[in-house]
Amino acid sequence: MTIGLQTAAYIAATVLFILSLGGLSNQEKAKRAVWFGIIGMAIAVLATVAAPSVPIDQILIGTIVIGAVIGVVVANRVEMTGMPQLVAALHSFVGLAAVFIGINSDLTVHDFASVAEQVIHEVEVFLGVFIGAVTFTGSIVAYGKLAGKLSGKAMILPGRHLWNILIVAASLVLLVMYMNHAGSWTLYAMTILALILGAHLVLAIGGADMPVVVSMLNSYSGWAAAATGFLLGNDLLIVVGALVGSSGAILSYIMCKAMNRHFVSVILGGWGDASGPQMEIEGEQVAIDVDGVTGALEDADSVIIVPGYGMAVAQAQQSVSELTRRLRAKGKNVRFAIHPVAGRLPGHMNVLLAEAKVPYDIVLEMDEINDDFKDTDVVIVIGSNDIVNPAAQEDPNSPIAGMPVLEVWNAKQVIVSKRGQGTGYSGIENPLFYKDNTRMFYGDAKASLDQLLTQLS
Repeated sequence: MTIGLQTAAYIAATVLFILSLGGLSNQEKAKRAVWFGIIGMAIAVLATVAAPSVPIDQILIGTIVIGAVIGVVVANRVEMTGMPQLVAALHSFVGLAAVFIGINSDLTVHDFASVAEQVIHEVEVFLGVFIGAVTFTGSIVAYGKLAGKLSGKAMILPGRHLWNILIVAASLVLLVMYMNHAGSWTLYAMTILALILGAHLVLAIGGADMPVVVSMLNSYSGWAAAATGFLLGNDLLIVVGALVGSSGAILSYIMCKAMNRHFVSVILGGWGDASGPQMEIEGEQVAIDVDGVTGALEDADSVIIVPGYGMAVAQAQQSVSELTRRLRAKGKNVRFAIHPVAGRLPGHMNVLLAEAKVPYDIVLEMDEINDDFKDTDVVIVIGSNDIVNPAAQEDPNSPIAGMPVLEVWNAKQVIVSKRGQGTGYSGIENPLFYKDNTRMFYGDAKASLDQLLTQLS
């Protein structure tokens, strides 16, 4: 493949990536947008492998085949509930690749045309390795928290911000030494510090903020890819990395705004514990059986369903879809309320509902539907906790104080489908479960809904 043809292929791939990102903002166009991304990546890989400077040998072919097989196997085995941790794991690969490429570039002998070119190269190597190392260990810790292998609670070390500042300051000193030819050991020392920094940053972030962490790490991986693109002189990698990095940063900012969090505070691990004694909850949780839920739905004219991570765990989206179909067939107004950070991944609930073929026009965002709860007969909450927690508005000492939530308690009746009486992933108690108009529908979400479907004709 000639350089001109490769450039044309890179431009085509870039356009497809941009179309993919733009299409993902709309549920109806999302499937087509995903295909744009797949085709763009296929073109990018083929154009890179077919470049005149790339020797096609057994090692390259074997690596591509092995990687493709692993990707297909993992994609087929991972359930939707495991998607957040899979995304975090994939981010770690990008970070690790950036570290290896940077170190390899340092070990390679270069013939620089000028001192300025050498300085730029050394800065690129150092920044690429630093961002990649932070992304790698940060993603590993995020994976551990999302998979339940690590505690979801924030690990707050004494003077944690001071330690972070000292690590960054030491890295800058090592950068100056590296550029003054102190030796490759400065790069390796910085790599170790960056690995520690990445792990510490994410360990200090509480479980309720993990959706923001996933999008933040997505941004980090993009910037790591862009830095790698500069090192390799690959224009497509630079553009794609910038697209991923900027879109991830914007998404993180939007999610922080939706959670009433400061972006800088979240990424520095500045939130995770309450600042004072939390409000005491009075009352008791009142259970309801399937007959009671059936009666409430039969009498209702308007129903809003609020899905959460519990629906994903139980794989209850198909049952939810069938319940929606039957209620709408009875002439009832059924809609879905989606919080921006529902689940453990941005858009998690939208993907599940789309998979279950729930009509797009009845799936509404929080800002679109929050004022309608007061005119709603029944709200069904399926496996949600923090996003429907009134403590965000009522308790200034709550860890989620100030976070915008779905005000489901304003409805005439709230039915909460929940496995048990636990506090959920983030460990925050929910006063909603004790309110007079709330009834607890205990049990596995799918089993409970399937039992409910047998009662609804």
